[in-house]
Amino acid sequence: MDEARILTGMVALRFISSLIELTGALLMWRAGTVKGAFQINASLGLVGPIILLLVSSLGIAGLAAQVSPWKLALVIAGVMLIFAGVG
Repeated sequence: MDEARILTGMVALRFISSLIELTGALLMWRAGTVKGAFQINASLGLVGPIILLLVSSLGIAGLAAQVSPWKLALVIAGVMLIFAGVG
């Protein structure tokens, strides 16, 4: 896959993520209660890990042809450790 397309995909996913987070913040403000804000925050908690996984997958796909298998395995292990650490 073309490196420019992978980079565009990574940037687009992060941009979409930021828009979701901003919308969530505005909805929390509009909710006007801690309970409502907490429920919105719980929903936003799902977005972060999903975006991290998608962006990391694109990055790994882009690096696969450029990096040695050992270094690629280290990157994959690092992503897995992030999920293990927050799970």
